[in-house]
Amino acid sequence: MEFTARQIADYLKGEIQGDPAVKVHGFSKIEEGQPGTLSFLSNPKYSHYLYESRASLVLVNRDFQPEHPVQATLLRVDNAYESLAQLMALVEQFAPQKSGISPLACVSASATVGADAYVGPFAYIGEGVRIGDHARIYSHASIEDGCTVGDHFTMYNGAHIYKGCVVGNHCTLHAGAVVGGDGFGFAPTEDGSYKKIPQMGNVVLEDYVDIGCNATVDRATLGSTIVRRGVKIDNLVQVAHNVEVGEHTVIASQSGIAGSTKVGSHCVMAGQVGIAGHLHIADHSTFGAQTGVPNSIKTPGQVHMGYPAIAAGNFRRSSVVYKNLPELQRTVADLQRTVAQLQQRIQELEGQK
Repeated sequence: MEFTARQIADYLKGEIQGDPAVKVHGFSKIEEGQPGTLSFLSNPKYSHYLYESRASLVLVNRDFQPEHPVQATLLRVDNAYESLAQLMALVEQFAPQKSGISPLACVSASATVGADAYVGPFAYIGEGVRIGDHARIYSHASIEDGCTVGDHFTMYNGAHIYKGCVVGNHCTLHAGAVVGGDGFGFAPTEDGSYKKIPQMGNVVLEDYVDIGCNATVDRATLGSTIVRRGVKIDNLVQVAHNVEVGEHTVIASQSGIAGSTKVGSHCVMAGQVGIAGHLHIADHSTFGAQTGVPNSIKTPGQVHMGYPAIAAGNFRRSSVVYKNLPELQRTVADLQRTVAQLQQRIQELEGQK
């Protein structure tokens, strides 16, 4: 499939700088650009690649000003990265899609599968499951009894949804993701052992939720673990029982949220963030990599780093002090020796009186 710069500009409502008739048939990274491909530049630290790139068409932000001549045709848009995502989504729509139920799949007689759906080999659909239109369920995936899944749902190989869970429209579960596994509920007994607490609730994923490979969202002890609309969860993330994650929050790899914590909307968690249980996290909170959060965050819109989590500015100043601790320790030791010598000298002088 081939498009001209003019066709792409009309679709993105962008401004062409160069040849509007140039044609592209694929995508490439700016540093690996090849003729006939479209690339993009959104991060200024990659701008030096633009002047060497062989890509035919490059998306740039409207305010970008090149410092050297550029061979490629430039397409100026409001947001180059967002525009690239739009184009990729458009191309994906035209890609061939599988449909139909494989004879090797196991679909319960009481299950309902919507129009134009695909169920791959060795997938399992349990009793009473309802699956919406245009769903894509790949091999070895399983949806247990009583689940409801919306339209345009995609579930990759080896992902699992446990019984009674609810998944909205346009959601994606990547390979190995598990929705609705038991929460970590065990009651200590008098003899020091632990007795399992049955997890009687479920998980609710609202629309446009993406869950990465081998990530887990545990079912609630009672009620529901809720992941609100537009949440994006990276690979290897743990969301514990009875957690609620607010709209359009993004959670990066190896982060974990302990049980019954309520996370606000539009929050950002970088890699390996840990949030303790039974907390409230304010809207628009951002946590840098490896931040530990032992207490509730009540003020919205703040950036936090470190453990225990503190304001990012304080963390950076503390980091400077931490780096200088060996030198500060030597300085303190020198001062202690000097003070001791002065005290000894004072005592000697007083003894001479």
